[in-house]
Amino acid sequence: MTGVARRLDGLEGSRILAIADEVRALQASGRKICNLSIGDFDPREFPIPRLLMERIEAALSRGETNYPPSAGVAILREQVSALYLREFGLSIPASSVIITGGARPGLFAAYQLLVDRGDRVVFPVPSWNNDHYCALSGATPVPIECGKATAFLPTSRMIAPALRDARMLVLNSPVNPTGTAFDAATLGAICDAVLEENERRSDDEPPLYLLYDQVYWMLTFGGLKHVVPSVLRPEIAPYTIVVDGISKVFAATGLRAGWVCPPEPLAAQFSAFLGHVGAWAPRPVQIATAEMLAAAGAVEAARQTMRDGLERRLNRLHAGLLAMCNEGYPVDAVAPAGAMYLSVRFGLSGGMAGSGPEATETVRRQLLERAGLAVVPFEAFGYEGEPGWFRLSVGSVSEKMVEEVLVRLRETLEVRPS
Repeated sequence: MTGVARRLDGLEGSRILAIADEVRALQASGRKICNLSIGDFDPREFPIPRLLMERIEAALSRGETNYPPSAGVAILREQVSALYLREFGLSIPASSVIITGGARPGLFAAYQLLVDRGDRVVFPVPSWNNDHYCALSGATPVPIECGKATAFLPTSRMIAPALRDARMLVLNSPVNPTGTAFDAATLGAICDAVLEENERRSDDEPPLYLLYDQVYWMLTFGGLKHVVPSVLRPEIAPYTIVVDGISKVFAATGLRAGWVCPPEPLAAQFSAFLGHVGAWAPRPVQIATAEMLAAAGAVEAARQTMRDGLERRLNRLHAGLLAMCNEGYPVDAVAPAGAMYLSVRFGLSGGMAGSGPEATETVRRQLLERAGLAVVPFEAFGYEGEPGWFRLSVGSVSEKMVEEVLVRLRETLEVRPS
């Protein structure tokens, strides 16, 4: 016995953070690494919007440094409500917006409040942290494995059979780690499956909830329009919990401002739970974020700057890798649709030797050692399918670094005969 509670005795740390520590150690030793492993931003490449910075400084200078209300400052809750009405035509009252220290507390709260020990939670893989949140809540994970054929996204046909008697379905779009995103038809059909399952249940049975993480929603590419369950199917609103925040669109990961929007009957419980945890965002950041969101033009300008910078890097990386694939190199990639990520499959030394996570780990280490390229395997996101798939994240690299790493990859990857 370790002394840790039995339900958490086997809890593992983040594989992503372990890789980040490894990369930092190599960089400290003088190694030149193109770090595409971390889902964060280098402020030299993607600074936070000037208006947001100015508003934070102004709030601090006014002495806005005490505790915020546990549910969040009223002006920010109101501006989130106004943002969704403006962008989606979606009416979420400010009373159903709970401000959190980034998006994670909202996800954690949904697991803790809605899932009892042994309850089934359905989620696609690869996906971020659902396996760990199931462990933390004692839930029974029901992973739905997705592959390249569906752009690593689930379909209603894949999900519907797993929904019977489940307590929660967790979806994310655009997706971390794959950089792909739902279209209206695919998400709408999944919403229909959720509604059908809830219609089947008696009044004595708890409902099936949809936890929808849309923290990357402003970062979609190629004309793709972000879709929201309650907009596609208004009747699903009583079963939908939306999680969101400023971390990605404003490159503000360290400011820790997010929110969760549960159905109104659950808002008090979410507020109480998060208040006990102390998961609020800093008061000056909340006030500054409210002022930023109120400036629709500034929001759109920041969004466009982020989207353009990320899209250029992702498209160049994708084009370079596809060119290698067409020339016989052992590499494959899925076109980016959103977020800051690219799904790529690598093989080395004549292809994948062996199978499973061991083969993927061999490739990861070879890429790091030979090409100076740091990436995260899909196995870190619960994936047990085809080996060799990785998440590449471009928020902390320049366009020049992308060009340089493509050259090193050509030198590292073995050409397969045509």
